[in-house]
Amino acid sequence: MNKHHYVAIMAGGIGSRFWPMSRTNFPKQFLDVLGTGKTLIQQTFNRYLRLVPRENIFIITSQEYVALVKKQLPGISEENILSEPSRKNTAPCIAYIAFKLVKKDPQALMMAAPADNIILEADEFIKTARKALAFVDSINALVTIGIKPTYPNTGYGYIQHTAAEAAPDVYKVKTFTEKPNLELAKTFISSGDFLWNAGIFTWKVKNVLLAFEKYLPEMYEVFAAEKDKFNTAKEAAAIEEIYPQCTNISVDFGVMEKADNVYVIPASFSWSDLGTWNSAWDNMEKDYLGNAVTGKRVVVVDAKNCLVHMPDNKLVLLQGLEDFIVVESNDVLLICKKDKEQEIRDYIAEIKRNMGDKYL
Repeated sequence: MNKHHYVAIMAGGIGSRFWPMSRTNFPKQFLDVLGTGKTLIQQTFNRYLRLVPRENIFIITSQEYVALVKKQLPGISEENILSEPSRKNTAPCIAYIAFKLVKKDPQALMMAAPADNIILEADEFIKTARKALAFVDSINALVTIGIKPTYPNTGYGYIQHTAAEAAPDVYKVKTFTEKPNLELAKTFISSGDFLWNAGIFTWKVKNVLLAFEKYLPEMYEVFAAEKDKFNTAKEAAAIEEIYPQCTNISVDFGVMEKADNVYVIPASFSWSDLGTWNSAWDNMEKDYLGNAVTGKRVVVVDAKNCLVHMPDNKLVLLQGLEDFIVVESNDVLLICKKDKEQEIRDYIAEIKRNMGDKYL
């Protein structure tokens, strides 16, 4: 393993589309959503142990989740857990780890990835990751991994790339499109030059900082003003000063969609961002009628293509439903048509208006 290769796992989100299992105080990255015996962040951490040394893996999370990270990843050093004082999307957390790493190791190459991806073919993923690291080592490039789409998913972002290779299996990015409608997604699929955006980025740290300086100059200056405090006892206080001044913006929108040196590596390994209950259903074992069931006391009768997630001590009889999500967690029961799951966030907003934060 190369000592100059690092991984930043982003684990600060609340996973609202996985409500009611995912709650503000215990979000989905810390849950065993698929019933595998490992939480999502544990699976992600173990995957990257095959790519970089343990001491080169950093977790970036909200202050309120630091204790959860320590509990679920007992082998990680406290120095490798970066605590964000507020949620400002992915651009500030990338800037944070980049400024920290460039001071520690000016030759650093970094891969940044969400904590909640499901990647089943780990060997193929590691091959793709090494290809990305090798490419950015030789050129000033910002690289993303694109997944060959299998159907017109409207919940993913799409990347259009050039026909000609910039290097073996590496293509220049032409456009990014966020979550298209169904008709547009179908057009993307039929064109053959669009990929799903996996949100897994690779770059030389010094080069991504140059991109921040060019495309998010105000954010860059806020971090740069405090850069001497990184990797010292003054770092935490500096971050408390920095974050309130940062725009709430994703690195996709703030940097990747604007830069002219963005490349994509198409990948064919099985992947899901596990952003929704439907994506969980896609990745779960199912019975002969397409039902994916978690819970030791669930009885299914004449039901098809349902996702059922129940506590082990709850007896549930499900009869006659088709294409439903049925999930119980603590004091909430969700029963929702699968094709309405993108509206769960709207339902949560309605609950918050009428009942406050108790059930969130």
